[in-house]
Amino acid sequence: MAGHSKWANIQHRKGRQDEKRGAAFSRVAKEITVAAKMGGGDPAFNPRLRLAVDKAKGQNMPKDKIENAIKKGTGELEGVEYVEIRYEGYGIGGAAVMVDCLTDNKTRTVAEVRHAFAKHGGNMGTDGCVAFQFKHCGQMVFAPGVDEAALVDAAIEAGAEDVVNNGDGSLEILTDPADFLTVKDALEAAGFKPEFGEITMKPETETELSGAEAEKMQKLLDALENLDDVQEIYTTAALDEA
Repeated sequence: MAGHSKWANIQHRKGRQDEKRGAAFSRVAKEITVAAKMGGGDPAFNPRLRLAVDKAKGQNMPKDKIENAIKKGTGELEGVEYVEIRYEGYGIGGAAVMVDCLTDNKTRTVAEVRHAFAKHGGNMGTDGCVAFQFKHCGQMVFAPGVDEAALVDAAIEAGAEDVVNNGDGSLEILTDPADFLTVKDALEAAGFKPEFGEITMKPETETELSGAEAEKMQKLLDALENLDDVQEIYTTAALDEA
């Protein structure tokens, strides 16, 4: 599609997240608390916690807030009990959407998510209705201009599963979720620091939307993003802003 760039989409997504820094702090604090509760308070022995702490640091979250979130998970400080839940549905043009939440009230959360879908032209589906359209993997994105040959060699040596050239100069390194941190550490040691990296649900194929459809889809994604209980949103929609 003319004007569609994977790199532009990634930068746009990061920009919108940065605009919502306060909400981002709240979300990553929840993730830190849940990770610490499930696997202990030491990031060196808890990969999920290390990922959450790295994300918090990347958002310039204050150290004391990170430490307090860990203590809530380990029981050193009083905290809220969160439940993890995923909702699936469809957006504009049939684009698949998955919404990961951490909540202390599932009744409230499902009502809010369903309302956001319905109000903005989408609809919630049943469990598993779109999950097959995504791959659970580690993903690192490198900006256009990176030394492709050297990065590919380093990624293969580090144990990456795949390297994707997006055609706009940006490169993606994909890993098994369990290998993400190992590969990321190896690449950074070799001098390759990703612009963006996480364990994610990557679309197997994309639904390209432009014009009014892209605008409507962005409004749906924003409505979901603005819900307090929503942690992550994954979609097959690729929005052309040209």
